[in-house]
Amino acid sequence: MRRLLLLRHAKSTVTDEVRDHDRRLAPRGRAAAVRMGAYLRDEDLLPDLVLCSSAWRTCETTALLDLPVDTELEVLHELYLTTPDTVLDEIRRVEDAVETLLVVGHNPTTHELALDLVGAVSGFGTGDADALELLAAKYPTGALTVLDVHGSWADLGPARATLERFVTPRMLG
Repeated sequence: MRRLLLLRHAKSTVTDEVRDHDRRLAPRGRAAAVRMGAYLRDEDLLPDLVLCSSAWRTCETTALLDLPVDTELEVLHELYLTTPDTVLDEIRRVEDAVETLLVVGHNPTTHELALDLVGAVSGFGTGDADALELLAAKYPTGALTVLDVHGSWADLGPARATLERFVTPRMLG
């Protein structure tokens, strides 16, 4: 079984002085990213590969996770301001040797993709009922969706994953 981790970047600054692509994390966002990194380590959810949007806030979030130095990282401009289908296409290109994949991206794309992969768009959804309810409500900055994927990355599609858990920085204290 493969595991897909979908992480929305942590809370960023909002300013007219900087292009959207170059926005930095807010202090609250930096703290949340560090907490989420500790959670990934504590829960043995460390990825083999990270696909990260090229935006500054996603790269900064990824850096603050403090993943092992041998974790493979691909920064992709294709993941910035894109659609769930484009993100899914990037996931489908991943080699099957990768057991745990982390995608660090943006909303609404991350939220829509998570809902689609567990089949919640159709009103049902597979996985933990409490997590499904939280996921359906909103996808705050720094939130993490943990999905179990049965089959290859190339075969991943709508309603082809099971929601294992949904975690927000606020849940981590």
